[in-house]
Amino acid sequence: MTIQRMDNVLIVVDDIDAVISFFVELGMELEGKGPIEGRWVERVIGIDDVRQDIAMLRTPDGHSRIELAMFHTPKAISAEPKDAPANTLGIRRIMFAVDDIEDVVARLRTHGAELVGELAQYENSYRLCYVRGPEGIIVGLAEQLS
Repeated sequence: MTIQRMDNVLIVVDDIDAVISFFVELGMELEGKGPIEGRWVERVIGIDDVRQDIAMLRTPDGHSRIELAMFHTPKAISAEPKDAPANTLGIRRIMFAVDDIEDVVARLRTHGAELVGELAQYENSYRLCYVRGPEGIIVGLAEQLS
């Protein structure tokens, strides 16, 4: 076997606390938050003089994680337009299975989230939507219908 598991997905952010609050409201659990710097991280990511804060969040089942990084030095750069559409090259969204999609959308709206399109139903299988949260992060929500 080549890999054991997918460990985490990294999202670089400007306001780590706002993004943590968004994902905690979604139902993720904050495992930890703290500063990272030093030669080891510089060697891993290939950037000198790195000073950043990171946070690790996990899904309730404990199998998936999101790592957030907020760079103090050097400052993060943006290579794509703000609020990039779904057909922009690169990672566009992270999809989560939820029990009550309308409740989740309502709770995320208290953190500034907005629907990208609209809540739609796929046959008799799923209710789905994309939500744009802080810093333009898009999460997909899928409620499986019985």
